[in-house]
Amino acid sequence: MASPSPSSHLSLLSKLSHPPPPQPQPQQQPLGLLFRFPLSRSTAPSLPRPAGSRFRCSASQTGFFNRLGRLIKEKAKSDVEKIFSGFSKTRDNLAVIDELLLYWNLADTDRVLDELEEALLVADFGPRITIRIVDRLREDILAGKLKSGAEIKDALKKSVLEFLTKKGSKTELQLGFRKPAVVMIVGVNGGGKTTSLGKLANRLKIEGAKVLLAAGDTFRAAASDQLEIWAERTGCEIVVAEGEKPKASSVLSRAVKRGKEQGFDVVLCDTSGRLHTNYSLMEELIACKKAVAKVVPGAPNEILLVLDGTTGLNMLPQAREFNDVVGVTGFILTKLDGSARGGCVVSVVDELGIPVKFVGVGEGVEDLQPFDADAFVDAIFA
Repeated sequence: MASPSPSSHLSLLSKLSHPPPPQPQPQQQPLGLLFRFPLSRSTAPSLPRPAGSRFRCSASQTGFFNRLGRLIKEKAKSDVEKIFSGFSKTRDNLAVIDELLLYWNLADTDRVLDELEEALLVADFGPRITIRIVDRLREDILAGKLKSGAEIKDALKKSVLEFLTKKGSKTELQLGFRKPAVVMIVGVNGGGKTTSLGKLANRLKIEGAKVLLAAGDTFRAAASDQLEIWAERTGCEIVVAEGEKPKASSVLSRAVKRGKEQGFDVVLCDTSGRLHTNYSLMEELIACKKAVAKVVPGAPNEILLVLDGTTGLNMLPQAREFNDVVGVTGFILTKLDGSARGGCVVSVVDELGIPVKFVGVGEGVEDLQPFDADAFVDAIFA
């Protein structure tokens, strides 16, 4: 057998001392990168969904409620004429401001501001708000920042708007993320609770919500009949009291259960009118609130206090007491079309830091208007 040549030895030694580089292995991708690129419906892998997961349902419901609140808010902007006509009496009270500022000059500053202060007080802006507005105007005038009547009026409107938006900016209905959303309507006797509830049901129904009414006013004999008329008028279903001496809390609980079982979007709960000084009836509101929370955790989503706009600043003690007892989330101010005391809107927001959600500016079914701070300021200082 022939011995290997020297060149063969050299080639073998070279291979042993310099092994060939390892072949690259396919890199394993982390699991989190598998879905970086969109996959078609046919090729997308199917991941197991955790038992009891409600993300998709909650997300769609959140989207529905957000859209509902936005639609109602946008509707308010398109109905500026209703707001404008609804505050005509307050606007007439404040018309003197235009006359004062028309021929304003620096020498007349004190006299003009004194009369402006009086006009704001007559319109029920309240002493605290009025003094703060006038003092701020005086400061800016003396500092040379305001040099004409038009500039003073613009600064006045801006100041009022700031009071409304600083503490009461969330004027849209906050309906949460799960169905049904529950809204409780509370207030004193004669404030317009049941009527406001009926008008709110109409507005929600127009925007596509499936609404259930709950006749929780078990004290006033005609309250249930009145709400049934509103149910028929708006095309909504209703739950009424059964048996003798029914409890309001049981009526509301039954309504919310039905709303949950039958897929309603919103349950609107009427309650009995009560004086804020009647502590036993105020405690009943706490029972109602607890009853609906047992059925839907986190409910009620909104507790709207109905206040009679014709009472002006006298509404403040009521509002404080109701808020202390049940935690009011928003106001419905009614009968403002018949009142020259529209300035109370600014005071109640500033005093309590609770937003106005709706204002009643007429007797028609469409006259419960979503509150818009800009439209309000333009309406009273036209």
